[in-house]
Amino acid sequence: MGFWKSLFGAEEDNPETAKKNAEAKNFDLLKYDGVKAMRMGQFDYAEKCFHEALKIQDDPETHDYRQQVLTRMGRLDEALSELKTMAAAAPDNIAVLNQAAHVAYMMEDYGEMTALCEQALSVDDANAVATYQYAQAAIGQGDQVNGIARLTKAISLNENFGDAYLLRARTLLAMGELNGALSDVQWLIQHVEANEDVLLIAARILNALGKTNEALNIYNNVIEMNPFQVDAYRERGKIKYDRGDKQGAEEDLQKVLEMNPEEMADINGEYSAEGIEEKVKRAYSAINPFGI
Repeated sequence: MGFWKSLFGAEEDNPETAKKNAEAKNFDLLKYDGVKAMRMGQFDYAEKCFHEALKIQDDPETHDYRQQVLTRMGRLDEALSELKTMAAAAPDNIAVLNQAAHVAYMMEDYGEMTALCEQALSVDDANAVATYQYAQAAIGQGDQVNGIARLTKAISLNENFGDAYLLRARTLLAMGELNGALSDVQWLIQHVEANEDVLLIAARILNALGKTNEALNIYNNVIEMNPFQVDAYRERGKIKYDRGDKQGAEEDLQKVLEMNPEEMADINGEYSAEGIEEKVKRAYSAINPFGI
């Protein structure tokens, strides 16, 4: 009798098997509906699909999809929770630990980030990404010396690690170590495609070294690349003001206020000839030459 049921597709007698088959079907529908919605940018719906799918089946891939959409939605604590669930299930998975550390960095939870980096490095102490993120956590907690050491190690592990060079240059500049910062920026300019972040740090270093003509040229290039780069206008205006170019400083300050009117809340009223020099002076007086 069982042979004929199997042959002709007769209804399954076992209700437990039927239930499992229905759950598997529902899981697949929810999971792949979620994937489709995620690819279309419908993150709210995608997250709901993945959440319901995980109630049916504890699936690592679905956890990963859910943490991706939660991260994009800004629900970072929930994304981190998903990643820690994945890490508990696969404690040797460096990629999961590194992603969890990255989400902790986005949350500015440097203590959690440090713990995750230490876990990753206990699995592979030669992992350049985990080493770099460990440096980010150290710098985030104000430990610049340890951060520089970790960045140097990350670069030794991956000599083309552009992000590590950039962060080391920024940190060295903040510490007043201008020659070291300049060396890292020169490497970046030689090896990385034109990038406004690199050019901005280069301009700040040159300005701090007193090479204001070169710094102005770089700020001009940045603004040509991105006419909405507010930092470039602000910092270029500061140099112009210090050099006595009050009109140029005013024009750059006006651009800053147009793009970010709340940034300088202590400057009130519309621009006019009356009091403009005092307003410009006040606006630029607090700007740090290092851009920090």
